[in-house]
Amino acid sequence: MRLLDRYLLRELFVPLGYCLGGFLIFWMSSDLITRLDELQANKLKGLDVAHYYALQLPEFAVQVAPIGLLLALLYSLTNHARHNELTAIRAAGVSLWRMCLPYLGVGWLLSGGLSIVNELIVPPCSVLAEQVLTQHQAGRSDARPVSFVNSSAHRSWYIEAYHKDTAVMIRPRVVWNLPDGSRRELSAERGGRMGDQWVFFEVQLITYSNRSGALPVPSQTNTLYVPEFEETPAQIESEMKVSGLSNIQAARKAQLSVPEILNYVRLHPKLSPEMSAKLYTQLHTRLAAPWTALVVVLIAIPFGAVSGRRNAYVGVASSIFIAFAFFVVSKFGMAFGVGGQLPPWVAAWLPNILFAATGFVLTCRMR
Repeated sequence: MRLLDRYLLRELFVPLGYCLGGFLIFWMSSDLITRLDELQANKLKGLDVAHYYALQLPEFAVQVAPIGLLLALLYSLTNHARHNELTAIRAAGVSLWRMCLPYLGVGWLLSGGLSIVNELIVPPCSVLAEQVLTQHQAGRSDARPVSFVNSSAHRSWYIEAYHKDTAVMIRPRVVWNLPDGSRRELSAERGGRMGDQWVFFEVQLITYSNRSGALPVPSQTNTLYVPEFEETPAQIESEMKVSGLSNIQAARKAQLSVPEILNYVRLHPKLSPEMSAKLYTQLHTRLAAPWTALVVVLIAIPFGAVSGRRNAYVGVASSIFIAFAFFVVSKFGMAFGVGGQLPPWVAAWLPNILFAATGFVLTCRMR
């Protein structure tokens, strides 16, 4: 059986390599043509463009890998069936599921690899790509105003300008409640991260007592360390990204990484129904997307392993139809999930479940 497995994998890996390379070139070329005006407006040179797309490569690979695997599987299975190799293998006593075990292993390993790339490599590469895209802008600054509420700690932040790269705050103001019912208001000229705690400079601190008629107690200091502020730069960045994400953007694709979503949820344990639908649809979509590689194996087996002398390009036509159908179902699922018409996990996992179940049933019915 090992000899058979090696043969099937060898016949799969050659078209898989061509498909992945071709799809990556096509995808990047299409994106380059679409964004050419933007790249020119940002004054990127040839090496800058190459650097930018090198950083975008992991994200492109996650998107095209399942499509490439589907096309390669359908092509190789159709080619085997056209030469009656599948009939000969099954006549030798090898079941269809055992014969397809190497393909399922490839789908499983590719799905696991894409999950790792999607969470550990794609987010930092996207940040670096954005920096390359805007590096020639005159007077460029990554500072943005930020305001958010940490509901679990009853603490409100208002930052006039926050620098993501350095976690430096310009004129921050923080208001929070103390356990005894009193309230404090911190205003500073500047703040930043030192070690694992926040430090503020040129600080004015006002304490409002919980006693009726008590006057506020102001104080000033040059430097103030506040270790009880457990908000992290990652949480603030997730707040900035989530607050700027519209429903239309969220319905198009998974814009947020799993850590960004979880950081936002930690700051906002009581989400509104609209925000909950949007965030959890993004979360489940992020988790479900890489496993499309395993799903395409299940759906390719009954379409490609049908006995008969068929042209290998039938597999190509089938892959286009399947990819289009999967794309339509997944986009409708995300739209219904973000809009609250479907539970988030159903909206995100529905295409995988539907196509995997269809492929499993069709494979079981094959003779």
